[in-house]
Amino acid sequence: MSRAELPSRRTLLAAAVVATVAGSAATASAAVPTAGATRPAAPGRAAARTVDNRAWTTYPDWRSGTGAGTRAVAGLRPGLEIAKAAGTTDYTDPHTGRTAAWEYATWTSPAHRLAVPSTEAIASWNAHTPEGTWIQVELKGTYSDGTDTPWYVMGRWAAGDGDIRRTSVDDQEDGKSSVWTDTLAVDDAASGLRIASVRLRLTLYRRPGTRLTPTVWRLGVMGSDVPDRFTVPASTPGLARELLVPRYSQEIHKGQYPEYDNGGEAWCSPTSSQMIIEYWGGRLTQEQLSWVDPAFADPQVCHAARHTYDHQYAGCGNWPFNAAYAATFPGLQGVVTRLRSLTDLETLIAAGIPAITSQSFLKEELTGAGYGTSGHLMTVIGFTADGDVIANDPASDDNEAVRRIYKRREWENIWLRTKRYNASGKVVSGTGGVCYLYFPARPTSRQRKALAAVGVR
Repeated sequence: MSRAELPSRRTLLAAAVVATVAGSAATASAAVPTAGATRPAAPGRAAARTVDNRAWTTYPDWRSGTGAGTRAVAGLRPGLEIAKAAGTTDYTDPHTGRTAAWEYATWTSPAHRLAVPSTEAIASWNAHTPEGTWIQVELKGTYSDGTDTPWYVMGRWAAGDGDIRRTSVDDQEDGKSSVWTDTLAVDDAASGLRIASVRLRLTLYRRPGTRLTPTVWRLGVMGSDVPDRFTVPASTPGLARELLVPRYSQEIHKGQYPEYDNGGEAWCSPTSSQMIIEYWGGRLTQEQLSWVDPAFADPQVCHAARHTYDHQYAGCGNWPFNAAYAATFPGLQGVVTRLRSLTDLETLIAAGIPAITSQSFLKEELTGAGYGTSGHLMTVIGFTADGDVIANDPASDDNEAVRRIYKRREWENIWLRTKRYNASGKVVSGTGGVCYLYFPARPTSRQRKALAAVGVR
């Protein structure tokens, strides 16, 4: 996102909802659960669980769903493919106006009862979509009152942009919940209504008459009910370690390829994604980068921006699209989740897993940043001996300046809170600990334990 203290598209959506209920004692919004500021758990009592993740990744997982024209594929990386088309349909791309016929097959997951009845749900996926194929991911929830949501489209996605333009879908709501780009949210969390269970539906598309198929390796959903809070309890430092993650600045790309969200000034998300992808050994070929102007430094950042761009959101900050982009690199998988504390981040860093975190803040709230932002992604790569956060911050003047050290207490608050005051003094939303995790498709035992400790498998 931009350095400027201007509302991001995501924040504008949340602010619009806040405005409709202004004046109530407990403000409700699609992006912010409502309650008072949270307090630390009582001594000896564990903090309430706020996040639940469920992912379908194994051969038995893919066999457990209901398919029409799909087949589960075994192997080192089990997945789901088209076996035989269940039908043919026309799709008119809203961003090109082109209408084309596509064969399709579908798979629907079993219902997953959320361990945390949730105010929000975010789907994410990892897939291979060769030219001539694409996928659609939908989510259907059952509310705590026993009624169901519609099938909400959470993304129409392809790794490339030659067949369709990858896109979120606006204007999806049922009077109880709404989809805000990549997030399904209960409209009035103060009512007590929650999403109790979820199902996911995949539709795999290919050109008619071919044997092409997408392959989906991972499909997941994260449900959460993060308490409303302006501040969070302070955590105790527990780790001093720094990972050697490549450093890239989004700022050196200002003005480049403005068709992708006005150029590099808004590329914090794909720049952060590219840093961690390369940490894990992901590399782009000269052929893949041949479309980039050879005069531009770090062409892989331009590539990441193009291939995470959401044509409806008109930006590169769609969270699941970034995770899906990471998983297009061999041997990688990606997921969108929420973490509870810096202790969770320390657990990941100890296992060699960096994280991309989403936060918003005023200039004076984060010492040393030198800017304020309504939404920004950074890469957390470690902790100092004093427990301060070591981050690769892409909102830096050049690659050399990307490595930053931020005060622990300031940083954990701007990341984990769900409410904050903007530069105009208005109450707006925070992300409540959102992060992207990219890690090997076949993690080590230590990595698996660390991921399991933060609720990801």
